[in-house]
Amino acid sequence: MLCLLCPQWLNQSHNACVNYANRNASKPSPTSKFIQGYLGAVISAVSIAVGLNVLIQRANKFTPATRLLIQRFVPFPAVASANICNVVLMRHTELEEGIDVLDNNGNIVGSSRVAAKHALLETALTRVVLPMPILVLPPIIMSVLEKTSLLRARPRMVLPVQSLVCLAAFGLALPLAISLFPQMSEVSVGLGVSQGLQTTATERSWTAVPLLWVLPG
Repeated sequence: MLCLLCPQWLNQSHNACVNYANRNASKPSPTSKFIQGYLGAVISAVSIAVGLNVLIQRANKFTPATRLLIQRFVPFPAVASANICNVVLMRHTELEEGIDVLDNNGNIVGSSRVAAKHALLETALTRVVLPMPILVLPPIIMSVLEKTSLLRARPRMVLPVQSLVCLAAFGLALPLAISLFPQMSEVSVGLGVSQGLQTTATERSWTAVPLLWVLPG
């Protein structure tokens, strides 16, 4: 049980710091939100990881080999759900107050809750994709490599090979997750930004539906 709790706690402690450092800083975020996000992420990650492992252990229909293979994939749903929880709880203030949006010249034209939802959705999806290659690919690859005659004859090589596979997966995951969405995302005034922005657009006599820019964080 301890081997499940410690990695999830360390991972979500790291993610809480990353989400706080990369938040949209146009709106202040109280320390209480940081604490809520941290506790919520750790509790959800540990609960899902422990719960799935208990269910797998009680599943009598699985063979020991199948049970071991399934257990290797348990960390991904635990980490992915905790990452979403972490982002939403730590940046919940943005959903209530909105975030600043910019025009093509980089000028702040107002605050939008719709833009905040758009930004949090992109951030949450990125946090789900980021651990996917790291937690999904290595178990699949290692389950194949461990059956080869090379690793069967040299069991001491399993750990170095697994480390190399994880390193390669991490090298793939980070660029993939970062490249999912642009650093500055577009939102359309006509697709439901706040009333203040709609008024601003009318006062400027924009004939076309303008695109505004938002920093997801």
